[in-house]
Amino acid sequence: MTEESPRGPRVGIKGPLMFSAFFGVVSFVAVLFFASGGTGHGMRFDLAFAAGGIAFIACLVIAAMLSMTYKENPEHLSQGSGVNLRSEDRLKRPKPKGDASGEGAGTSEGGPTSEGTTEGEGRA
Repeated sequence: MTEESPRGPRVGIKGPLMFSAFFGVVSFVAVLFFASGGTGHGMRFDLAFAAGGIAFIACLVIAAMLSMTYKENPEHLSQGSGVNLRSEDRLKRPKPKGDASGEGAGTSEGGPTSEGTTEGEGRA
């Protein structure tokens, strides 16, 4: 890989490993001191190693899942005339003059009414 090539967030593994290692060490030290129950008891290395390992693995899994969520959209999705229109193009178009929000929506002649029947149909 050359120096000029852009590096995305999914390329490096060093960042998530260091992040997870930091929280693993913090949890190890915290459990090592707090699980002993005072200065009269011995330090609980078994609990400290378990807590450090769990924190390391949990942070690493979360970092991996977050890095997998980043993905650029393919270019072909911004082309077309259906639901895949780009917002940029839609916002640039002028709005039709007869289109007012909320006027006649769903109750036009022959359309459904609030009772579930169409206008013009009689109730039996």
